[in-house]
Amino acid sequence: MTENRESDLLASVPDGLFIGGQWRPAADGGTLRVFDPATGRVVKTIADARPEDGLAALDAAVAAADDWAATPARERAEILRRAFDLLQERKEDFALLMTIEMGKPLAEARGEVAYGGEFLRWFSEETARIQGRYGANPEGTGRMIVSQHPVGPCFLITPWNFPLAMATRKIAPALAAGCPVVLKPATQTPLSALLLAELEEEAGLPPGWLSVVVGPASEIGDVLVEDERVRLITFTGSGDVGWGIRERAPRKKVNLELGNATPAIVCCDAPPSTADKLAANSFSFAGQSCISVQRIYVMEDAWDDFVREFVPKVEALKVGDPADDETDVGPLIAENERDRVLEWIHASSGEVLTGGELTPDGLLRPTVIANPAPTDKVQSEEVFGPVVTLTRTSSLEEAIELANSTRYGLQAAIFSFDLRPALVAAQQLEFGGVIINEAPTFRADQMPYGGVKDSGNTREGPAWAVREMTEERLVVFQLPQKPG
Repeated sequence: MTENRESDLLASVPDGLFIGGQWRPAADGGTLRVFDPATGRVVKTIADARPEDGLAALDAAVAAADDWAATPARERAEILRRAFDLLQERKEDFALLMTIEMGKPLAEARGEVAYGGEFLRWFSEETARIQGRYGANPEGTGRMIVSQHPVGPCFLITPWNFPLAMATRKIAPALAAGCPVVLKPATQTPLSALLLAELEEEAGLPPGWLSVVVGPASEIGDVLVEDERVRLITFTGSGDVGWGIRERAPRKKVNLELGNATPAIVCCDAPPSTADKLAANSFSFAGQSCISVQRIYVMEDAWDDFVREFVPKVEALKVGDPADDETDVGPLIAENERDRVLEWIHASSGEVLTGGELTPDGLLRPTVIANPAPTDKVQSEEVFGPVVTLTRTSSLEEAIELANSTRYGLQAAIFSFDLRPALVAAQQLEFGGVIINEAPTFRADQMPYGGVKDSGNTREGPAWAVREMTEERLVVFQLPQKPG
């Protein structure tokens, strides 16, 4: 039954490019294969876009821009809300599809569907709240009107680790603001985006307001990043690629949400649930999330108890088939990524407390490394795999210094019953967000989300994201004086 359900679902996913409201093959007829990372089998063959396909998608967005900007906010809101409702009806399909194309355990995939759907619902509500300002100038001689206008066609580039949520997180605020979009999903996990495009079409999104082109970033991205008609680029992915885009498009809005080597500080009075929360967070999605905790700094007096509790919890995580409801940790996205992570583990100077090896099925076991050197890659770089380091620290000040010692600054966590030192530490940690007594996967749609340093230059969240998709226009006028 499961095999038939998977086959039927995969057959229902469009295999073309979605451009200007039409499904079409690539310009040169090229195709690419999508693999199931859990088995290595090809699950679907789809159109592989060329630069001319990217330009055709942009042409469609440019042609639709004025109409979409002029569409009343309530109409835009209703389309987004219908898309949310349709997603709820097909939530099991989207969850299974993500499990197939990304290897995300089914329970976590269901969580992503719920999380990704909220962007459609939230921004449907935010659409009607886009407001300007009116006021008198300081001298009292005139009045000022500041209005918000769509920035124009947007190019959205999403990563492979959240194939649905990263798409809705970018599409929804752009459409809410009145901007047509061209979406380029990752070639490893494009199927969720293709099914989402079909869903948006069913919700009533007119032609040209959303196009989806799947193809190599080095070709599609090259032509669209530098095309002057693209007014905003938003990218989630690696720092090197993101900052490279920023350098190549200095006259555009370029919003970057990049990597992290997420730290968590465990104080001597950390709540009893700390080890549970960190074990679950660190190894969710097999550590393939930019806010999966990677570095844990433990106060010396708490070290023995924390290690004694944390390691067995990690060892109790079930590693296996992501389609199994009981699986906690599935495969990495590709064998070369698994091999890279293994190489970093073996090169570390720390003590491997558990893991560091493959299961009989070739999956990497959750790995805990104690006291590696600060320069070890598992400590200084973003691992993006099921690896956590534990470092004993003598003071909170030392833990903060070590947490800040990388080039990343997306999110961090601190666990302490006493909120006073935790709040002080939160001000000293150089991160876009600091979560106290909760793992950093804790997020809400109404919060500003983004990083500092090499982790990005923008904030996502309702008011922040919509503001990024608009431009302010100032009108100043004098009040006419009555004659005499």
